[in-house]
Amino acid sequence: MVIASAGEVQLEPKYDRASEVKAFDDTKADVKGLVDAGISEVPRMFHRPPDTYGETYVPSASQFSIPVIDLQGVQEVLSTRKSIVEEVRNASKEWGFFQIINHGIPASVLEDMKVRVRRFFEQDVELKKQFYTRDFPKKVTHNSNFDLLTAPTANWRDSVFCYMAPDPPKPEELPEPFRDVMFEYTIK
Repeated sequence: MVIASAGEVQLEPKYDRASEVKAFDDTKADVKGLVDAGISEVPRMFHRPPDTYGETYVPSASQFSIPVIDLQGVQEVLSTRKSIVEEVRNASKEWGFFQIINHGIPASVLEDMKVRVRRFFEQDVELKKQFYTRDFPKKVTHNSNFDLLTAPTANWRDSVFCYMAPDPPKPEELPEPFRDVMFEYTIK
């Protein structure tokens, strides 16, 4: 409800999130598509309702440390493997994310992968659309927000991911911008 002037009340139209989300998803143009279209306001489906803010604790830099998991020796020693699995379990439970080091992928390949993925997102929307899906068993999936249809608010992000194991896609099934580097990027 909005009060326009003393004694005058105007009702805001009811927000239909489901329709907005469906319209957005149906474009298959993702968040970058919104930016490319020149939007001047962030769509309401991305707005986090004020009642979910709560108090946020922000630790000082000295208190904040992303868990780092070292895979050195994971292939050679069973006890090392079990220890690393436990570290992953704990980091996932406590933080929800972690950094992995000594995974065997050269830094040059990691940097090339970032460049190639950026190329994927910067290519023509019609080329990206062929990979846009909510069908998660597909080997290559591009979409905006894996939980777009169920989450209370959308996140301002786009994703592309590939299932590379146990049965990797054929090279021609991968998007051209990162087709060749994907096999270098994957741990064998």
